[in-house]
Amino acid sequence: MRVSVDAAHRRLAMASASVPSVSFRISRHTEDLAITLHALSQRLVALEQRLDCLDSELHQERANGADAEDLARLDKAESLLRDCRQLLANESADGLAAGGSPGLASFKAGALDPGSTEPKENVREWDAA
Repeated sequence: MRVSVDAAHRRLAMASASVPSVSFRISRHTEDLAITLHALSQRLVALEQRLDCLDSELHQERANGADAEDLARLDKAESLLRDCRQLLANESADGLAAGGSPGLASFKAGALDPGSTEPKENVREWDAA
């Protein structure tokens, strides 16, 4: 029986000696995992902030691009409207100069009328307009 008691004591000593070793390894691995998890969390926060910054820049560029396109369209429309008004003003002035007949069509018809007393002058006015 003495052998089995000695064997039991040795087993107990080995078990108690290995318990702190295993506990230390578990603690060390847990600490390493905590440090790694903290570093990953900080990196994730930094990436999210960068993504938000890039997203806001993208929205700003889209808004500025759309505004520039809209302004270009409005400038073109304004230019066309100005040209139309200028043509209408010229048409009215030409119609009044041709004898009070309103409109460009009546002026043109008067200039090309073979029965007109001064067709050459009307044609010259038409060419000048």
